[in-house]
Amino acid sequence: MQRFTELRVWRRSHQLALDIYRETKSFPRDERFGVVAQIRRAAVSAPCNIAESAKRRRNPDDARLLNIAEGSLAETEALPRLSKDLGFGKLARIDQLVAESEEIARMVNALRASVESEG
Repeated sequence: MQRFTELRVWRRSHQLALDIYRETKSFPRDERFGVVAQIRRAAVSAPCNIAESAKRRRNPDDARLLNIAEGSLAETEALPRLSKDLGFGKLARIDQLVAESEEIARMVNALRASVESEG
């Protein structure tokens, strides 16, 4: 696998994490240790697991880490939806974050499938 910073899926997931950090700054202060902390952890987990998988030499490790990234992306889709329903953040921006999470999850799924077929 190539250097993780060259992976388009990593760059997009990294940007998503940055966008989520920026958007959650406007969330209610009393959610700092609730929804905000959870969504930020999930958003950071995805690019970190993609990066780690790029450094592994064994396909099962790669696939497992990419699967963890997929789970984190599911959280970064679910938590903004919850935030929207609770009235946190800008609705249009939340919809954009959800759509980007969905697209990146498809990319990670395709990468994982590719890694698994190599093994």
